[in-house]
Amino acid sequence: MRVDLPPSWRAALAAELDSGWFRELGRFVAAARAAGPVFPPEGDVFNAFTATPLDAVKVVLLGQDPYHDAGQAHGLCFSVRPGVSPPPSLVNIYKELAADVPGFVRPPHGCLAAWARQGVLLLNAVLTVAAHRPGSHAGHGWERFTDAAVAAVSARPEHAVFLLWGNRARRKAALVDRSRHTVIEAAHPSPLSYRAFAGSRPFSRANAALVAHGRAPVDWRLPVEAGGGA
Repeated sequence: MRVDLPPSWRAALAAELDSGWFRELGRFVAAARAAGPVFPPEGDVFNAFTATPLDAVKVVLLGQDPYHDAGQAHGLCFSVRPGVSPPPSLVNIYKELAADVPGFVRPPHGCLAAWARQGVLLLNAVLTVAAHRPGSHAGHGWERFTDAAVAAVSARPEHAVFLLWGNRARRKAALVDRSRHTVIEAAHPSPLSYRAFAGSRPFSRANAALVAHGRAPVDWRLPVEAGGGA
């Protein structure tokens, strides 16, 4: 498994990257790819880390596992590449954005790379999935790796906001030092739990916490053109 990480993340996660269990995880993912389609493509698995280096993180937005249909997942949670129709979870996120963020207009794309460039780590709890089998790569080591990533952000002195959506993501709350950081939990925005997600106002609450701690807010509005990025 090819691991492309910027220096800040590679240093913070060195113990995990050098461990036997991580090598075993790599063998599991390689075997899964040999057996059938796995998403995202190998070169995109670590896009959340490359798009948002550790020293740039202001917000950790944590989902569950990647989209499991062809052409959707590209390594940023909830995001799809330009030209791919926004999946139902992202459509629901856009609904909440429209209710929560003044001036938000739903863009004609589903690419969230503009958030990543502002310091939003778009991370899933599990980084790969077999085609059409949600949750299929859970329990094989990814949770341990993303635990370490969350802990690395929590260990930094700069205030960060952790947006934890869905049960798998909310388990990470115990890793966050709440004396220094803000944790905002919510239901997953999938159609199955959207009623519980709606009205949670995570975006305005995140910005309020950032500003209260002297950090610049995130512009949650998305450009009409998706532009570059992961």
